[in-house]
Amino acid sequence: MTAASDARNPDPRRRLPAVGTVCADPAASALTDRFGATAVVAAVRTVLDETRAQLRSDPNRVPTIAELLAACAARLEARARATLVPVINATGVVIHTNLGRAPLAPEAVAAMEATAGYGNLELNLDTGRRASRHDHLDALIAELSGAEAGLAVNNCAGAVLLALAAVADRAPVIVSRGELVEIGGGFRVPDVVAQSGSRLVEVGATNRTHLRDYEQALREHPDAKVILRTHPSNFRMTGFTSSPSLDALARFAHAHGLLLIEDLGGGALIDLGPYGIPDEPTVQASLRAGVDLVLFSGDKLLGGPQAGIAAGSRDLVERLGRHPLARALRLGKPSVAALAATLRLYRAPVDPTQRIPVLRMLTEPLAAIAARAEALTSRIADVPALEAAVEETQGYAGGGAMPMLPLPGRAVALRSRRFSPDDLARRLRNGATPVLGRIERDLLLLELRTVSDAELPALAAAIAQAA
Repeated sequence: MTAASDARNPDPRRRLPAVGTVCADPAASALTDRFGATAVVAAVRTVLDETRAQLRSDPNRVPTIAELLAACAARLEARARATLVPVINATGVVIHTNLGRAPLAPEAVAAMEATAGYGNLELNLDTGRRASRHDHLDALIAELSGAEAGLAVNNCAGAVLLALAAVADRAPVIVSRGELVEIGGGFRVPDVVAQSGSRLVEVGATNRTHLRDYEQALREHPDAKVILRTHPSNFRMTGFTSSPSLDALARFAHAHGLLLIEDLGGGALIDLGPYGIPDEPTVQASLRAGVDLVLFSGDKLLGGPQAGIAAGSRDLVERLGRHPLARALRLGKPSVAALAATLRLYRAPVDPTQRIPVLRMLTEPLAAIAARAEALTSRIADVPALEAAVEETQGYAGGGAMPMLPLPGRAVALRSRRFSPDDLARRLRNGATPVLGRIERDLLLLELRTVSDAELPALAAAIAQAA
């Protein structure tokens, strides 16, 4: 193409500088010092490619080198920022799976920090010889649950998988049809049973299962070794329903030479009934009913880090610990430290409802939540173009624990005269301190059950910045 044709048919993309030209600009040297030459060159190439694409549809303005470098700087800074950051949970959902479930107690955080360097994870300091990481948790789990022994792996689904692989040993596993639940991420009980190498035997109907259904299954599958009981922690069936009591099922299993394993899910170690949360079974109650192995989460009602805990007889727990899957599913050092510290908070004279954040939020009196809401409203009373009022609300335990139980609460309802509720919510999420709320009736609600007193200053500042 000649110079004359270039003038007649100007292509703005031809006026973009080359990669080398941009990188040679003196302003690029500061980026190179911060991010390295390779990253800067890659960012320049990406920005130039994006600019060429934009110029096809909008050819009116070609950016300067300074503007191109500014775009590169923004891209590089975004790349360098951490993607996992702390947020303020003002949704009213206490155990929020998307936000990491249970926030840790200060003691658990301190334990993780204290062992962040070298620690005696698998070393006996008395003998100087190798030990098991399970030793740090075994006695604590046994003491608090009433079991003979206990161990922990990386989550409750992993504990179920390990238990069935180690105990059922590829023999049929009997499960009520009403308990073939799907857990988070689309994983289902039948899938976990299949992955363990066992065969699933379904008994009963979706809404009703009787002991005679288990008897029929045993006649058809005499080689069965395990009955798996799954607590419906993330759903409820109501109406014409029935199932054998846990102690009746345990007696039946033992009379027929079977083991009863229960996936309890939530992992409550204290009775929440006195706090207005009835019907949530405890680990201790399951063991007293005769369950041979109880499996439960560490990061739900127990209030610790992500973990799957097994509590039961010494023989069964040791069989789990010897299985090859135990190594694949084992907890890392920070989680062992945090879980041990959390479990120690259940020992008298400590009150776990005051020290463990999940339990504090679930059991906190409504008056305290209302006072926090009023305090927040006062802090943001002078924010321009923003209306704030305290409203009665309902939160939830969440996270596969007591999903249908409403938790009475108080929220600060925000209405902006500048932004829609969606825009205001997005601005709060993207602020220096990300805040998560929920939108109802064209209002942005910030629920104070899941916000601590210590977070109020940061929350008020985030609201002022967003609004």
